[in-house]
This record gives sequence, structure tokens and C-alpha cells, in this order.
Amino acid sequence: MSASTSGPTRRAGLRQAVVESVSGLPRQFWWLWTSTLINRLGAFVATFLALYLTVERGYSASYAGLVAALYGLGGVISSVGAGVMADRLGRRPTMLIAQLSTAASVALLGFMTDPVAIAAVAGLVGLATNASRPAVQAMMADIVAPQDRVRAFSLNYWAINLGFAISSTAAGLIAEHGYLALFLGEAALVLACALVVFWKLPESRPAAGTPGGPDDADGGPAPAPVSMLTVLRDGRFMTVVGLNLLLALLFQQAYVSMPVSMGQDGFSSTDFGMVIAVNGVLVVLLQIPVTRFIEHRSPAMLLIGSALLAGYGFGLTALAGSVAMYAVAVTVWTLGEIINSPTQMGLVVRLSPLHGRGRYQGMYSLSWSVASLTAPLLGGLVIDHYGADALWAGCAAVGTLAALGYGLLLRGLPEQTGAGVGAGAVAAGQPATAAGQSATAKGQSATAAAAAAQESSEPVEPPTRRGREAGAAAEAGEPVA
Repeated sequence: MSASTSGPTRRAGLRQAVVESVSGLPRQFWWLWTSTLINRLGAFVATFLALYLTVERGYSASYAGLVAALYGLGGVISSVGAGVMADRLGRRPTMLIAQLSTAASVALLGFMTDPVAIAAVAGLVGLATNASRPAVQAMMADIVAPQDRVRAFSLNYWAINLGFAISSTAAGLIAEHGYLALFLGEAALVLACALVVFWKLPESRPAAGTPGGPDDADGGPAPAPVSMLTVLRDGRFMTVVGLNLLLALLFQQAYVSMPVSMGQDGFSSTDFGMVIAVNGVLVVLLQIPVTRFIEHRSPAMLLIGSALLAGYGFGLTALAGSVAMYAVAVTVWTLGEIINSPTQMGLVVRLSPLHGRGRYQGMYSLSWSVASLTAPLLGGLVIDHYGADALWAGCAAVGTLAALGYGLLLRGLPEQTGAGVGAGAVAAGQPATAAGQSATAKGQSATAAAAAAQESSEPVEPPTRRGREAGAAAEAGEPVA
């Protein structure tokens, strides 16, 4: 092939890959995706809160740490409470309450001057900011077909990182004109996010009495009530939460212990900024193509691999003696992060009962909130008492432990059936006939059969059989996605 024709061919192949990555997802997903992007574009305050308190207000680093801890504590509390609200009140009301509360509390924080008032309002901001997460994730599970969920969660995670990358850059420029503009700017963008939810996103919570056991199970009797006690008694799911907590503790070290370690090695804050920027750039560039590669593969192998990449990526930091080597270590654990996020979210949805998705997502979100609260303390204690190298070696051990845990936990995971989110789609206002036709068309293709098996280590069933099952379920009015 000549050079003159290879260029257009590559562009056509890239265009086709992009189209395949974003096609087939419902309109509600893209409005939810848009709200996520707008929300993250305004994520100014959490990123620059420590600088605001120490530089603008002149408080000590210890006080800034206390405020950050209260912010994290608010997230711990709201993760569980918001999960219950998402199941009882609905996904849409929970998101609106959380977003309006976030806008009000963030704007209020910008005007606080008393240290006690700042600490108290910062806790409210953490409470409100994290309250929408379980509802967003539950709604995404409601409206997206099982075979498309890994791709959908990946696209949403991509939006989070793209918005964060832009907001971090913009926040530095805005702060030059006064930190109050950061608080008011975030409040305005969160209000814009709430308007998108109010105007474009109908409720997706499955109607009461809709059959549903574990996610994607075939129709059956009316579901048993789901409480937080039900979640805590679910041994397999709580093990997943525990394993995710281990990985979350690793990923949090990038923003707490790694800059401390680099500072002890004589590197500047500019050097750290260059190194951590590698993470954001790689997520934005690689999240979608990597998801296309992993979408139809065994979640067990993906989670094992991601845990090892995360653990040994942070472990490599012990060998880093230059900015380039630090960047290599970041590259390794970032690949683990890219693989883990959509795969883990797909597993969480699969293990969640249809009428308990909010509570299950809340418990899953709790693991991240606990990690953000405890990781700075653990990392600091280990570095102070044993040195940074001991911390990075411990990270490698934790990654190995998590990989073993995933291997033992998921080896008996049964194959996912062809049923799915039809109830959620109908509740969201989609015609059941259209949902059934879409599911039937997907079921008749070999691609959909492979995609439905991406959450299983079992062989793929013949596509014609899976297509007939999905089509029959759609015609009978049962969940079909």
C-alpha cells in the first residue's frame, strides 16, 4: 500500500473505531454523560482547597489537613445515605438534591472566614458532592444494556478525567483573579449540571414489583426487600468492596505519598506536576481504545491484571531516581486504573439486585470515600516510621493480595444470561417495543453474544440461540437488555 493511500485508510479505521465505541448507547446515557462532564469541568474547590486555605487564608498545613479530612468524612457519610435515597426516592431526585446542595454549600464556603465555619461547611461540601455518585451509577446501570455497560462506564470515566484535566488547568488561571471566582464558578457549573438532569433525564428506577433477583437474572417472583443489612450480608459483594478498598488505597497514594516521596528525593513541585500529568493524559488518550480491547474479555483476568499493574506500578516508585522513571511508574499503574474502573463497575452492577442498585452502589462508593480519608494517614505513617521505599514495597504486596483475592472470588462466577435492563428502560420512558427490537437485533449478532459474555470466564453461547432468547424476552415484555 502506498503512503498516499495508507493515510486515508488509517483515518477511516480510526473513524470507524470511534463510531463503534460510542454507537448503540441510549440517548439518556449521553445526557447523563453530559451532566458528568459539566460537573467535572467545575471541580475546582476540592483540587485547590489546600492551597486556598494555606496561601489565601494563611492557615497551617495541619488545619488544611483537618479540613480535607472533614471533607472526606462527609463523603463517607453520604455514600451510604445517598445509596438508600436512590432506591427509595429515585435516581433523579437524589441527583437533584445532591447537586443543588453542592452548589449552595460550595458558594457558601467561598464567603466563610472563621476557621470553625470553614471546617463545618467543608464537611457539608464533601457530604453533598459525593451524594450524587451512587444515583448516577445506578441510573447508568438502569438504562444501559448489560453487554454495553463496560463501554458505558468507560466513557463516563473518560468524561470524568477529561473534565478534571480541563478544570485543573482552568482553575489555576481563575485563581489568579481571586479564589472566590473558583467557588462561584463551581457552583454555577453544578447548577448547569442539575438543569441537564431536570430537563433531560427521566426517572429510571425500576417500577415496584418488577421481577429481579441478581442483576440480569430472568423473570421470577416479586423481589424481596433490600436493606443495607442485605448488602452487608452479601459476602461476595462485600468481598468485592474490600478488594476495591485495597486498590483505592493504592491509587490515593499518587496524590498524597508520591509528592512527599519526590520531595524527599529532591524533586520540585513542578516535577511532580509533570509526572502526575502523565496519568491524566494517558486516561484521556487510552481509556476508549483500551476498553475496546478488554470489552469482551473475562472480568476475572482483567481485575487480576489490573491489580498487579496497580501494585507493581506503585512498587516501581521505589526504584525511581529521575522524573522519567517516575513517569514510567505512573504509566504502569495508570494502565491498571484504566482497566480496573469499567470492569469493576460492570461487576458491581452484575452482583447488585435490580431493586437494590442504589444501596449497592452506595456501599461501593463508600470504599472510595474511606480510602480518600485513610490513605493520607496510612501513607504518612509508613513514610515517617519506615521510609518511602517500605511504602512502595507494601503497595506491591497489596496489589498482589488483591489479585489473589479476585482470582479466588471470581473463579466460580456463573455465566451472565441474556436478560437485562428492559424494566429500567421502560421506567425511563423508552417504549418497550423499541427496547425489544434493539435487544433482538443485538441478540442476533455474534458481536452482542461475545459482549454479553465479557463478564464471564465461560464459553460464549451460539449467537443465534442468544438472539432468540433476547427476542422472546422482548416480545413477552420481560427485561431484555
